[in-house]
Parts: sequence; C-alpha cells; structure tokens
Amino acid sequence: MSPQSTPDAHAAHSDHSSSGADGNDLHRGNLRSADLNSADLNTAALAVEPGAQLLARYTESLLGVFGTPQRVLVRGSGATVWDADGREYLDLLGGIAVNALGHAHPLITSVVSSQLSTLGHISNFFTSPTQIALAEKLLHLAQAPAGSKAFFTNSGTEANEAAFKLARRHGGTARPRIIALEHGFHGRTMGALSMTHKPSYREPFEPLPGGVEWVPAGDAEALRAAVDETVAAVIIEPVQGEAGVHGHPAGYLEAAREITRAAGALLIFDEVQSGIGRTGSWFASAPAGSGEESAHGGSGGSGASDDSGAGPAPVLPDAMTLAKGLGGGFPIGAMLTFGDHASSLLNPGQHGTTFGGNPAATAAALATLHVIESTDLLRHVREVSAYAASRLAALDFVTAVRAHGLLIGFDVETAGAEDAAGTGAALAPAMVTAALEAGFIINATGPRTLRLAPPLIISVEQIQQFIDALPEIHRRSTS
Repeated sequence: MSPQSTPDAHAAHSDHSSSGADGNDLHRGNLRSADLNSADLNTAALAVEPGAQLLARYTESLLGVFGTPQRVLVRGSGATVWDADGREYLDLLGGIAVNALGHAHPLITSVVSSQLSTLGHISNFFTSPTQIALAEKLLHLAQAPAGSKAFFTNSGTEANEAAFKLARRHGGTARPRIIALEHGFHGRTMGALSMTHKPSYREPFEPLPGGVEWVPAGDAEALRAAVDETVAAVIIEPVQGEAGVHGHPAGYLEAAREITRAAGALLIFDEVQSGIGRTGSWFASAPAGSGEESAHGGSGGSGASDDSGAGPAPVLPDAMTLAKGLGGGFPIGAMLTFGDHASSLLNPGQHGTTFGGNPAATAAALATLHVIESTDLLRHVREVSAYAASRLAALDFVTAVRAHGLLIGFDVETAGAEDAAGTGAALAPAMVTAALEAGFIINATGPRTLRLAPPLIISVEQIQQFIDALPEIHRRSTS
C-alpha cells in the first residue's frame, strides 16, 4: 500500500470501530492548537527562558556525566548558533564533527519532515526504501567489493560495538586478542571502551571485556611485532581525533593491511569522526588523489591533498565504522563489512538494534550525502582547510598545526617566562572559555591542544573571523 493510501485505510478502519476512539482516530484525532501551545510542547516558549534558569533546571534533572553545560543553545543556522540569552556564536566544533551541513539545513529539514510524515519507525522486523538506498550508497562510496554489507546503528560507539563482536566472531577461542592503538578512542560502551586507550575512561568500569592490547600509533614495526595468529583484529582510527587530531606516517595503513592479511586477522578502520567528507575526501583512509568520488586508498595524510588524481594503492579494510557527520545532525551510525567473509560472520540473532537504520535517520543521511556530492563540498573542505592551516601556522603562539580537512588540531603555548613557571599547563581549556566569551565554540583535547571540527559548509570568511580573534583570545587566557 502506498503512503498516499494510508489516510483512506485509517478512515476505513474507523468505520468499523464501535467506539470511534480507536488508535487511528487518536492519530488523526484531534490535535488541537492548545496541544501545540502547551508548556510541555511549546519549544519556542521554552527558548525564551533565561539561560541561568534553564541551567539550574538542567542540574536538578539530568545526570551530571557531562558536568555543567557551557551554554543553553536554542537555535542554529548554518555555522552559527544562538543561546537562550540571545548571544551569537560561530560553531567551530559542529556538535563534535556531527553537523556536517551546519544547523537547520533546509534539505535535511525537509527530507526528515517528509519522511516522518510518511513513516518514522518500523523496527528491524521490516526494512524501508531509505535504509536500502543508504546501504547501497555507502558501499558504492567505499568502493566495496561484491559480498559487502552495511549494518546501521544510532551512534559511533554502537558501530564499534558491532565491530568488536565481528572481531570476536572471527577470532573465536583460537584468536582471543584484539590490537588497538595508543591514544585511540572508540567509544564509551563496554566493548568500544575496552578498545579505548585512555585509562581514566576505562578504569572506573573494569573489569572490561578482555583480550585488548595497545601498540604505539603509527609504528608499523610495533604493529608487526604484536600481530600473529592469535590476533582476531586490529582497529585503527586513520586520524585520531580525540587524541588531538593525529594522522599516521605515509604507508602505515598499507602496512597494517599487509600485516593483518598475513596473520589472518581482520583490519577495522574507525572512521566515526574522520569519515563522510570531514577530511576533504569521503574517508580519511582515502585522501583526495586516490579517488574522491568513491573510495579507499592512501595513508590518512593531510587533508590539504592535491587533486592530481595520483595516489597510493587502495587500502581496503575488512570493516569500517561510521557515524557523526553521516546523518548531518541526525543520530545514525554504520558498520560496513567488505567481502564475503567479514559479511558472513554475524548470523541472524547474533546482533541487533531496535532503532538502527530507521527511515528518518537514513533519509537524513541520504540528504547529507546528496548535498556533499552535488555542491562539490569535498573540494571546498580542502580549500578552507588549507587556508586555516596556513593562517594558524603563522601565529607565534601556535607551535604545531595538524589539518586533516576540517578536522584540525593545533598546539598552543604561552610566552617563555610564563611557560617555564608552569602557567601554560591548562592553556587550551582557558582558551576555550575565552573563545566562548568572544563568540566562538572550540574544543580542548589536552592541556595545550585545541580541536576544530566545524560544519563542512563553513566559509573562509568565517574561519578568518575566528583566526583574527585568536591573538586576543590567547592574550586573555594568559593574562
């Protein structure tokens, strides 16, 4: 039955209802203007409440795992957001690399609204055209071989949970080990957390699933020494975002592929943060020059790659995880499995999700991919990245810049005398606070490391506005 026939079906059903108050009547039934203006539903009315009052309510009602939020945001457009007190901010974090097309993108708004008015959620006893189309599109972009598949989740950590279970199914009892990289981050649910390196994240929740070991990032020989026939999988972020935006040396991903193939282990790329155009190509493991229209290849190098078309040989993992920017702000994640073997490891009933791949989320993802393609956004990302990297590197208090498209990390320092006294130890967090006061949203990943992950649609002029303000932000943070 087509979506257009649904109202008639509702009417036919209600004709047979003796009470006239069945679920269909309630669905059609009687949504009054008073309902939309009620205190619970009127978001416009909530938005005019002062920020301090809303934060007090937050503290009373929400679990404190995030600490106290910096601001209460009520509206966004493009790369700009506004808080409950009417102050405007340039969003240089994009919901931590999530809002690929900025805030309130008209196509995403329209597509999701249309989908929700047609079919919102169906569970995975069923499928939908948008779910199938998104799976096909992602496999095409990844240049996946025959037999490859997609599995949809709601987030990056769930995608990595699926990858963790994939590794366990491949390894069984004969291959109990999983190799991850030092400083890697894969999520906070138990399986993903067990592969995350940072002790302060893991230790409060031990004992975690076992068998995970870490080797130095970017060190092919250390990886080679660790991987043997007892290893089920190696998981790698082509760009380590939470660690401060660090890529790997040229040839490292190729070496990882050769090492895992020789040992019979799976190779998993975690592109939750770096995928879907963030680095100026569809995937960080496929930099521009190795085929930006589809693609896997390369070594996770700088996002400021040239467009010569010449690139290293493709690197195809056994699985890749995605999330963040995939839905353009809508919650969705994915695990792609490449080839027949990886795609046959999880049998019916061995993994699942209630919400993953729902029609609304997959529609949002399809809209996001369409805009990236149709507006040549990958090229735009590379151009803005090159400008930002050049301008940041010219600042005397910036000691290093790591630009992978619009995933940018840069290190800062205070003046020599202050630095020797130790006052620069927490400079980056202080700069985050000063930047917020100046109208810019940025993120600190360490005491002296700042991260930018703005919407991919951000303009050179907006980046210029931020970098022009940085010296004063730095001065205020060190005075």
